[in-house]
Amino acid sequence: MEPVFSIIIPTWNNLPYLKVCVDSIRKNSAYPHQIIVHVNEGTDGTLEWVQNEGLDYTFSERNIGVCQACNMLRTRVKTNYIFYLNDDMYLLPGWDTALMDESKSLPDKLFFLSGTMIQPHNYLDVGILANYGDSVETFDEARLLKEYMQHPMADWRGATWPPNLMHRDVWDLVGGYSIEYSPGMYSDPDLTAKLWMAGVRHFKGLGNCRAYHFETKSTQRVRKNNGSLQFLFKWGITNRMMRQNLTQLGTPFAEAASPKPIKSSFSCRLKAIWALLTGKQFGPVDPLKP
Repeated sequence: MEPVFSIIIPTWNNLPYLKVCVDSIRKNSAYPHQIIVHVNEGTDGTLEWVQNEGLDYTFSERNIGVCQACNMLRTRVKTNYIFYLNDDMYLLPGWDTALMDESKSLPDKLFFLSGTMIQPHNYLDVGILANYGDSVETFDEARLLKEYMQHPMADWRGATWPPNLMHRDVWDLVGGYSIEYSPGMYSDPDLTAKLWMAGVRHFKGLGNCRAYHFETKSTQRVRKNNGSLQFLFKWGITNRMMRQNLTQLGTPFAEAASPKPIKSSFSCRLKAIWALLTGKQFGPVDPLKP
């Protein structure tokens, strides 16, 4: 059977979690999918493992961050749909069925879909807080597979972060992830803003597409860019203003909603001026420098 989604996974010396991630795709998918991994450095044996598993991959000798990695992975995509997944996520049964049913029900390609994350510690604006382990060693897979649908979660508005799905034509229309956000902080809302400007209005999180997230197994090791300031300087509004007024993150999807007009506030301008006066870094950074 031909693959349905091209699953792109950037990874950075995170082999134990990558193995769990790929295993979940193979065990818990209803359809065949192409798995493509970008190997940053791979000094922990990741490159050899990916090759031995017969996975499609791209490679960089140093950590180039998730934005550039995702754009490199795009060059290996063979299907019409690109599904972006973090290497510290475990996909749960039904994830791809929910996405396929939703995408087939839509009249065109102008959509952006996210799955619902289950996390052990940090509660997001939209998500499920439930602890099934925060490491490979403490992961209680058996209990998770028994209980993951017992946590109520309806479909929600404001899809932004991975795991997410879009059509390859829409990816190409907006140019994928913006590398000025390297190594990647706030690249997710920036992509949402680009999609909004391109005419996408169907930003939907699916309650029945679920993934367990071990949380920040790479970002806690990397030097972060000042993504909030970059977003403000680029778009003239804050990420919070966008998600509250435009995408309305967390609003139940069943409720009727329309975008609210917004404009850059006085506080936004003050924040930008203060950043310039204090010389704060708000451009790309080298993720490996201290």
